[in-house]
Amino acid sequence: MRSHLHAEWTKLRTLAGTGWLLLTIVALTVAVSVTASAVVSCASAGCGYDPAEISLFGVQVSQAVVAILAVLAITAEYSTGMVRVTLTAMPRRTAVLAAKAIVLTGLTLAAGSVAVIASALAARRVLLGNGFTPELLSLTSGPMLRAAVGSVLYLALIALLSLGVATAVRDSATAIGIVLGLLYLFPGLILMVADEDWQRLLWQISPMNAGLAIQATTNLTSLPLTPWAGLGVLAAWATAAMASGGLLLRKRDA
Repeated sequence: MRSHLHAEWTKLRTLAGTGWLLLTIVALTVAVSVTASAVVSCASAGCGYDPAEISLFGVQVSQAVVAILAVLAITAEYSTGMVRVTLTAMPRRTAVLAAKAIVLTGLTLAAGSVAVIASALAARRVLLGNGFTPELLSLTSGPMLRAAVGSVLYLALIALLSLGVATAVRDSATAIGIVLGLLYLFPGLILMVADEDWQRLLWQISPMNAGLAIQATTNLTSLPLTPWAGLGVLAAWATAAMASGGLLLRKRDA
């Protein structure tokens, strides 16, 4: 397995754009989070904003970059034909996919951690000037810490979901379209459903809506799912995508 990890690390590290995509994840998360923090204010009598969701709002945008990075991690090999060389040198296809997943997850966790910590710190300064109290923005409090850690895990699960989809379809544009559709189009379609019970059910199975419940620190009883259960839904999506991608990788010719 060590040779698989070394090979996949070398390929992903030398893939054109990997460094820029990782930097974009950090920069975009911070920029969008600070912008979101700058446009809200909290009156002294209280407000309806969740400080954690605002501080980490940029995750909703930077997840698209994570998806692109994950898709390119495997479709770049298909587009150049290099995948045939890879599978000839390392015929254990599931091990190849597992190595890709481990390396990709590690990079995403690293970039995501920097992005989330920087966003929380930068947004905190802005929100304190907009009427939010220090107690609501304490980075060591249980709910805020859970939101921060959960956001990093959320990005890692988005990477695995995207890798699984890309492995299954083997085309960059198609894979990115499917993943971004699940993340952004699915929630929009939920709003078009009139029946409240169906809305609630679709919300509960939506990878983005359910997954981002991990960021909620206020009004938790109004959520269709608890924060960790919501992240579990996204984990189920990622597991299903990776399992499907791995099965098709084993069954099909390169």
